Amino acid sequence: MANAHPTRDFVGYGRAPPDPRWPGGARLAVVIVLNVEEGAEPSIADGDSASEVALTDAVAGEVPTGTRDLVAESLWEYGSRVGFWRLYELFVERRTALTVNACAQALERNPEAAAAITEANLDLCCHGLRFARHFLMSEDQERAAIVEAVASFTRTVGRPPLGWQSRYSASERTRRLLVEHGNFLYDADSYADDLPYWVDVEGRAHLVIPHTFTNNDNRLPSGKLGTANDFYDHIAAAFRTLYAEGTRRPRMMTVSLHSRVSGQPARFEAVARFLDLVGKHDGVWVAGRSAIAKHWMAMHPPGGKK
Repeated sequence: MANAHPTRDFVGYGRAPPDPRWPGGARLAVVIVLNVEEGAEPSIADGDSASEVALTDAVAGEVPTGTRDLVAESLWEYGSRVGFWRLYELFVERRTALTVNACAQALERNPEAAAAITEANLDLCCHGLRFARHFLMSEDQERAAIVEAVASFTRTVGRPPLGWQSRYSASERTRRLLVEHGNFLYDADSYADDLPYWVDVEGRAHLVIPHTFTNNDNRLPSGKLGTANDFYDHIAAAFRTLYAEGTRRPRMMTVSLHSRVSGQPARFEAVARFLDLVGKHDGVWVAGRSAIAKHWMAMHPPGGKK
């Protein structure tokens, strides 16, 4: 039986992960991501075959395919109309770094939110042109979607995104197309580590900053967790573990939020409580993913030590 796989890495950093040398000697870097997808989701009104119910409190399967699910649509709209602003104001008022992981079409349809992101100079990551499954696209379709998404960000926010994260799963060619485009510092299409890492893409070094499905409020509408208290306990436990490990092996923690999920009043409190917890600990660097990428490139360039 082969001990290696040509396209997968089961070893990573192993027993000797690198010292990230986070700024100020921090023992833990915390990245908080707000996914802004509302307005970019599959919709019959946009010519799709069904209304999208993902990560909402709508009853999946209640409305048959081919019929508009007006409950699902309005739950998505709550995220852009109310939930985004509730979370945006929390992070801006507390001056806490936030990465906005946005679908380009969502920002086109919510110019007020795009203007607010520009005003606060929030970190930007591209979550696609639409909330679409790249693994179902042809290469030409995927390449065109990436190009148009970057152009859209530049129009609506005034600058291109520096990172990329696909909806759920990338295709086998996504990373190659991102490198071909050349605009991106990193992608977050991995869940494989607690630290950034380099990969080889057809002879070019490319940085990966892992995302999370575990420290993610998607666990609430999916029923994996029940309440805001459950979500707080879940991410607080992760924070305590990684912070304790950071005395000898500094780590990175990512928390993923959604406007239509954590922006709901019954779930918002968990986010505020988590920021309180982080704020009570010294040696924590709360940073956008672009800042993490730039730091890693400076401290741990590909192919050598600094």
